[in-house]
Amino acid sequence: MSTSRDYYEILGVGRDADADTIKKAYRKLAMQFHPDKNPGNKEAEDKFKEAAEAYDVLSNQEKKSRYDRYGHAGLGGSQGMGGFQNMEDIFQNFGDIFGDIFGMGGAGQSRRRRSGPSRGADLRYITEVELSDVISGLEKDIEFEAEEGCDECSGSGAEKGSKPVMCSTCGGTGQVVRQQGFFTMATTCHVCHGAGQTIKNPCKKCRGNGRVEKHRRIRISIPPGIDTGTRLRVAGEGEGGTLGGPAGDLFVEIRVRPHNHFQRRGEDLFAELSVPYVQLILGAKISVPTVTGEAMLTVPRGTQPETSLKIPGQGLPSLKGSRRGDIYYLVQVRLPEQISGDEEKALRQIAETQGLAVDEAKTGFFSKKK
Repeated sequence: MSTSRDYYEILGVGRDADADTIKKAYRKLAMQFHPDKNPGNKEAEDKFKEAAEAYDVLSNQEKKSRYDRYGHAGLGGSQGMGGFQNMEDIFQNFGDIFGDIFGMGGAGQSRRRRSGPSRGADLRYITEVELSDVISGLEKDIEFEAEEGCDECSGSGAEKGSKPVMCSTCGGTGQVVRQQGFFTMATTCHVCHGAGQTIKNPCKKCRGNGRVEKHRRIRISIPPGIDTGTRLRVAGEGEGGTLGGPAGDLFVEIRVRPHNHFQRRGEDLFAELSVPYVQLILGAKISVPTVTGEAMLTVPRGTQPETSLKIPGQGLPSLKGSRRGDIYYLVQVRLPEQISGDEEKALRQIAETQGLAVDEAKTGFFSKKK
């Protein structure tokens, strides 16, 4: 499911809530709507998933920052039950919280599913792009190593012609329960290591793991407007599942390389621009660099140093829509290292007209071209 309700409203916390407050609010809802406490209650199950989706975002500083700034659109469509494929994903991701509540690592529903197919782990991949790629977006090939389901045994881990059998030690639950006084303690089964079943004849290709490591090369689409920290979700390209379970997802994290000339702030770009003093005084239209080429900038007559001049619509596109930012140039005055005799004469005449005191003419670099 994917909710359009405000995540803070779902958890019942304010936008200034800290991490502990958010976690406590989620724990309260998880306890209230947990499937083991509400068997067959579809409404409680939906609220349980909704709370997990909200907590998945608000407990992650990066996701929370994007959500606070852009709302649901800032999550890039990667939500939808918080990116979880099923209830088992929720138990696996927030098992520590369920363990605190139930004392048994996720309660009965999670344990009952241990012996069945399990979803593969998600993978994280970091790739770098140029600032110019932010404007146009790009298609990019990436390569990585990942485990996939073994095709020899179809992911079962057992040799062809045989099947895994239920673990006799834990009875297929994956856990061994012991009574200690008034307390019931559950630990991972030491025989099947939590799988709930054992393999008597392991597959030779994967050695009973059900997965083998393979080199992958896939093409990803990076949209315009991406920024450092943006994560792109590629469904089904993570680790292979166990016992025929679905594969996890691949999350590609973007890093935008620093530019030699421009600094980025959101969709706007900033740069320093050195302009000859004559053009600042008289005004001019000059060619200035952009990320992808050049553009014309109007310098008004009498522009002062440290003035910011703007070219609208030449910045970066927004990840949320078609709007483009602006480029701001911080003007710096450029003075000549040498001037000709005629230039010096003209400047002295200007100084005299304005009643400004200047040094007397001397031989030196100002007079070299006389």
